[in-house]
Amino acid sequence: MQNEDTSDLSRGYFGASTGAAAALIAAAERPDDVSAIVSRGGRPDLAGPVLSKVKAPTLLIVGERDYTVIDLNQDALNGLQVEKRLVIVPGATHLFEEPGALEEVAQLSAEWFLNHLSSKA
Repeated sequence: MQNEDTSDLSRGYFGASTGAAAALIAAAERPDDVSAIVSRGGRPDLAGPVLSKVKAPTLLIVGERDYTVIDLNQDALNGLQVEKRLVIVPGATHLFEEPGALEEVAQLSAEWFLNHLSSKA
């Protein structure tokens, strides 16, 4: 049963690390149900075979000092056939533990969702 207060809202997925691959796979399996995706320090490469099936605008956020994950995200960006963006957070490592890093992730995520989520009505 759907909640009447939220039934007219669109849905966004946020995933971190391997959870980003799960979000992308879930979005590929239900393309009409997901309106936006944000990946933080994600492993979108693990969703490689289904990246071309993702229909939701996708934001990939990676720390500047997370070298391997930057490369994996750049490769995945090429596999996405939707509106997409890769943002590299200066000075941040994989867990975004540096002062201000998570705040920047939160700000970027909020802006992405505000721009891509709306009422279904």
